[in-house]
This record gives sequence, structure tokens and C-alpha cells, in this order.
Amino acid sequence: MNLELNGALSRMILSASGWRGVFAGDGDEESAETGIPDAHRIIAAAAAKVFSDYVAALPGQAAKGAIIVGRDTRPTGQVIASAVIRALLAEGRQVRYVGVAAAPEIMAFARSAGACASDAPAGFIYISASHNPIGHNGIKFGRAGGGVLAAKEAGALASAFRAFLACPDSVRRLGFLLEESSPERAAAVYAAASGWKEAALTAYREFTEEVVSGSGEAPRQKEFFAALRKGIEKRPVGIAVDFNGSARTLSIDRDFFSSLGAGFFAINDTPGEIAHRIVPEGEALDPCRAFMRELRGKGLEVGLGYVPDCDGDRGNLVIWDERERAARVLQAQEGFALACVAELSFLVWTGELTFDGSGNALTSVAVAVNDPTSLRIDRIARAFGARVFRAEVGEANVTGLAEKLREQGYVVRILGEGSAGGTIIHPSSVRDPVCTVVSALKLLAIREKGHTGKGLFRIWLERSGQGETYREDFTLADVIASLPAFATTGAYAEEALVKIKTADHSRLKENYQKVFAREWEAKKDMLKNEYGIAGWEAIAYNGMEERRGIRRFSEAGTGGLKIEFLGDAPDGATACGETVIASIWMRGSATEPVFRIMADAPDTGRTRRLERTLIEWQRRMALEADVQ
Repeated sequence: MNLELNGALSRMILSASGWRGVFAGDGDEESAETGIPDAHRIIAAAAAKVFSDYVAALPGQAAKGAIIVGRDTRPTGQVIASAVIRALLAEGRQVRYVGVAAAPEIMAFARSAGACASDAPAGFIYISASHNPIGHNGIKFGRAGGGVLAAKEAGALASAFRAFLACPDSVRRLGFLLEESSPERAAAVYAAASGWKEAALTAYREFTEEVVSGSGEAPRQKEFFAALRKGIEKRPVGIAVDFNGSARTLSIDRDFFSSLGAGFFAINDTPGEIAHRIVPEGEALDPCRAFMRELRGKGLEVGLGYVPDCDGDRGNLVIWDERERAARVLQAQEGFALACVAELSFLVWTGELTFDGSGNALTSVAVAVNDPTSLRIDRIARAFGARVFRAEVGEANVTGLAEKLREQGYVVRILGEGSAGGTIIHPSSVRDPVCTVVSALKLLAIREKGHTGKGLFRIWLERSGQGETYREDFTLADVIASLPAFATTGAYAEEALVKIKTADHSRLKENYQKVFAREWEAKKDMLKNEYGIAGWEAIAYNGMEERRGIRRFSEAGTGGLKIEFLGDAPDGATACGETVIASIWMRGSATEPVFRIMADAPDTGRTRRLERTLIEWQRRMALEADVQ
């Protein structure tokens, strides 16, 4: 068993975003097999025990509380949940099992339950591998506040997990733990699951209403939802969703959107029947696009669609383009940009963001994003007098950065991982496609009243110098057309994935620096003449830290390394201004065995071909730097 266990552990990735590996019994990452090997059963039990020990050491009453357990719809989820539940029970823990639940749902439930001091849970365990193939599975951990563990806490937990399994008698102890767990207590946990599921749905619905309305106060919520429903009633809009058998099949989506007066239409809505690739990008959005086209052919006013991943914490968009008379997939970065426009305009509409007579912001507003998020977000934020701050890829890094900025006095309503279309809206601390779709609905439906007496789209157009283009019969396609035009390599595009042999990413980036220096000298005249690029700056992203102007690329370590290309600028101009023309980026994934690269550039005028030029160049340089 120890050999099998060590082999299984060596193939797992433990990161702040979750612990993941191939759990399917046949070892195939695309397998629909429901069973798991004994070694993975031991891993699941060990994870539960170590997390129980971890929260037990926390101060306060909550350390003794129950642990909430939930899962997505992957085939191996139930078997893993069984091992987790039995291990927790054997440790003397109370367990609140919610069964299949979307990630934002279980986190909202943990947050809501955590507000009750007398019966607060210790935290939650969520069984999922997010967007990885169905043969994968894994575990996320969180405290009662509702978010996943911060990077520092996650690192300490991973160290404790490895240390426990390194003990010679760990397998024997876990086997004994599982054997000693009471079948009667386990049966009681499953019997209570439907009640806890209903409680989770109620908590999620109430929290979502608070998040999308921007307030926990009933009068403000009432005003917001009245405006939203009035707009949808006046200009009907239908929503098409391809659930792809995900955890969202059993969540609030249908009831929530129907309550707004929107039409709601779904395909692949049987839990666990995963019809196509899980990650909601590229061809995975084609069934939704075809479904929308079918609905429009029946005369139904369906203008917006979305496709979630398996745990339902992200979902990318499809829109109906009236001018083209066709359904169109939005790139992940476009979807995030749309949400940023909506939520920054919403701050103006509610009066939280105001301006002086010269148009300067009187409120300190920030947007927190991951490092490969497109520069188009900087252009959008600048229109509102807001600042953009970046952290390394990883939800915990972005939410941690946002919290740090709030402590510094910034209003941070919207944050997220723009490279994956993952939108997080405060006070939530998790990506949520429901909130993303509501952001789009706000732009479409809220066209009057509010603090300014203007609708959200009109606010954006006027702030961005496009006020004269406004017309009352605008569509989502018009909103998309008003965004800064950028071309950005998709995170899951074939050219974005590079097979790297070098395990030491600091060494890889050291080699890359030598290649880049040589290539820059060879190409700088062409870049200046064709694209106006006059210089560059290297930036390292590690956790929540951004370090600009690094001298040694190896300082980025396992984090993100970005090169920003600068144009001619007067002395004193900063990289945060218009001098940044484009960028290239690289980082090894913490949750998948891949190395990602990206290029980002304006998609207008003489820069229209720049993204293609940069991504091909970046790929060649990364491969050349990969020497053993």
C-alpha cells in the first residue's frame, strides 16, 4: 500500500486552489468510472483528518464545530465523500452533508452558518476538481467565513498532510479510523442531507440577492430588484444555459432567474450527465450557441447564455448578436470586461462612486485581478478613475489582495480571474456565474433612475467618451462593441499550452531571460517601427505581491512572469499609464500539469496583428529556454 500511496501522492497537485489528481480507478483522466483505488481512499481520509486537526487548533468555539461537506457531480465524488465523512465522524466531528452543491452555494452556506456564534461550523470540505477532466477529483478547504483557505493557511495544511502520510504507521492508523467509524452515525448524516441541502440553497439565494444588489439592507435590495424586473418586463430577455451535468443542475439558477421575470431554458440538466469537455471555453460553448439559435428560431427572445464548469463557480457567456443574427461566444476576457463595466457603472448608479466638477473620482475604487488579466481592464477602470491591482493566478491570491486593498480604504466591488472569465463580486469571495449573468442583465435592463438618473450603459459610454453613440434600443452586442478592443490569447487555446520539461521554474525563467535579451536586440527596431514599442519592463507576481522592474527573471520563481511593452512617453510616465502597449506572460499551472503562456495587445489600427506576433514569439522563446 505504501508504494501505491506514494505513487498516488506524487501525481497529485496540492495548491491553495485545491488538491487535485486523477481519482478514477482505471487511472484515465477522462474516465467515468465511479470507484477509486484504496490509495486514494486513504488520501481522502487523511485530508479530512488533517483538516479536522487543523481547525481544532484554531481559537474560539468554532474550532469544535461541525464540518460542512459537499461535492460536485464527478463520478468519483460520492466514494470520496464517503471516506471524508467516515474519517470526520471517527475524529468525533459533527458533519453537515449537503450532497451535490455548487461551490458558491456551499461557501454561502458556510458563511451564513458561521454568522451563528452558538452553532458555527468549523469550516467546509468541498470535493471537486473544478474544470479538470471528469476522471480527476480533489478537495478544497475553507473556514466558516465562506472563502477558501488563504495561501499561507493552505500551505500549512498541505505540509501537515504530507507530514502525516510520511509517518510509517499512517496507513494503519487511517485504516483503523475508517473501520471504527460508526455505520449508524454515517447513516444519520446521509438521512439529514436533504435538510442541509435546503438550508444551503436558502443561504445561497439570500446571499446572492445581497451580492448582486450591493446591499444587505431590505429597502436598497427592494429598489434594485424593482428596477431590474421593470427593465426585463419592458424589454423581455431569455437566458439559455447548458448545465453540462454540473452541480448547478441542483442549485438556485432556474428559480432565481425566473423570479426576475427572465425566461429560462436549459439543456444537459441531469446531474452527472457530463456531455462534453468541462472547461467552459472554446468548443465547449458550441452546444449552448446551437441551443440559443434553436430557441431564437422558435421566436423566443433569448439574448444571453452561459455554460458553467463542473463545480459551478465559473461560467462563460454566449450572446445573441442582433446585427449578425447569430449566437456568439464571448471570450473569457470579454465576459470579465463586460462584468467590470457593469459593476463600476453600478457603483456610479448607486452613488457609491462620485466625481467632482472636472470628472475626477471622489471615491477610491480598485479592481483586483490575476496577472494574466487583459490590459483592457486598466482602460475600463481608468474611465471611472479606478485603479487596477494584480496578484498571481489563484482565487485565494486575488481575494486576499482585494481584502488588503479594502483595509487601505479602497472600495473593491469587482475582482476576479479575468483570464478565465471568473467574476467575483463583493461581499462574495468566490467566482459565480449567476453574478456574472446578473451583471449583464443590469446593463440591459437598468436604463434610468438611480443616483445619476441614467442607466448603466449610458453611464459607461459617457465616462469612456462614447456618449454620443448611445441609443435606447441597444443590445448586448452594442455593449461588447463599446469595450476597449483587445486581442488576448485564451487560457485554454492550443498555442497557450507549452509542454515544459524543466521542473525548476526559476531556472527556466533564468534561461528565458537570456533568450529574451538576445531576441529583443534582434527585434526592437521592427517592434518600434511597426507597433510603436520602445521599451519593456519585467514584472514578477508571487501570491499577492507584484514586483515591477525586476532585474532577474528568476525572481518570479513558480509565480507569474510578465513583460510589459512600453511606447514612447515623457519622462516620469509610469507603466500604469497609456505607455503600456502590450504584454506577454508565463506561469506553470498549480492545478494542472501544464505551462501557460499568453499575449495581450490592442486589436485596432497598426496593433491588430500584434497579439499573434507576440504569442508566436513567446512560444518560441519559452521552448528554447526549456533546457535540462
